Amino acid sequence: MVAVTLILAGVLAIALCVNIGRGDLPLSITDVTDILFGGGTRAQRFIVLDLRLPRAATGLAVGAALGIAGALSQSILRNPLASPDLLGITSGAGVAAVALIVAGTGSATGLFATIGLPMAALGGAVLTAVAIYLLAWRNGVDGYRLVLIGIGVNAMLVAVISWLLVNADIADVATAQKWLNGSLVDGDWTTLWPVAAGLAVAGGVALLSVSTLGVIRLGDDKARSLGVALQSRQGILLLASVILAAVATSAAGPVGFVALAAPQIARRVLRSAGEPIIGSALVGAILVVGSDVIARTLLPVALPAGIVTSALGGPFLLYLLVRNNRKVSA
Repeated sequence: MVAVTLILAGVLAIALCVNIGRGDLPLSITDVTDILFGGGTRAQRFIVLDLRLPRAATGLAVGAALGIAGALSQSILRNPLASPDLLGITSGAGVAAVALIVAGTGSATGLFATIGLPMAALGGAVLTAVAIYLLAWRNGVDGYRLVLIGIGVNAMLVAVISWLLVNADIADVATAQKWLNGSLVDGDWTTLWPVAAGLAVAGGVALLSVSTLGVIRLGDDKARSLGVALQSRQGILLLASVILAAVATSAAGPVGFVALAAPQIARRVLRSAGEPIIGSALVGAILVVGSDVIARTLLPVALPAGIVTSALGGPFLLYLLVRNNRKVSA
């Protein structure tokens, strides 16, 4: 498992170098590595360190945050479909962010972009998560009931976003639409630090709770018999998942299906009993950074990375649905 994790880290490093090297001034992986370690000309260092690295680093942080968020929610609810984007958490963050954008303060620059948008997304995500949790509560929370309620809430929130866009100024609609497609084009150091801070805090909580997650996966009764304060631990870990999804969404917009697919891919690649935290973070970062490379360089027209992740994630969702249906039938 350690060897596979190191391989995933190496693939991520290569994807980052490829992403940084693509542009009007192409750079090889060797050139990018040399520049990152202090080499290259002054012009090359400016291009790599000031223009391209912030975008690539934002993609890495967003992907890692979404991967861990999905691993937490899927482990706690013991359901591979329990990801923040399907449960409505991402849409809750999106409603709050789009409402702020179309309210007239939404050019997403300066202090607003640094503090206002992330805080709005976090508030919307937390409120949505609390509402879904309360609606799903019935002497405890059943994973499948919560998923069904989350899908319904997600549909309503998507309708709210559409209503906000229909009634907004055309300039604000353009800004919101770019954000809603999950784009890294505005990624810089100011957009990176909120997601990096959230990743450090909530991701740290997730790493410290690996053993607890392993016990929770055994079932509620077994977890209680082993001394786990189930409701409080579930609440803390779900809050960590919500924070990770919210800060990732605030930095790049809703990047679809990464939180759903990354933990399941990592679980299969690492052959682990549950959704691995570090593996999910690495796979999530690879998916976002790799999708950004595809969206910018391999397609006839440059597209937001979120469109590529959604195109790849849709078939994966169908695969999970068919697989779960076969399990239930058996």
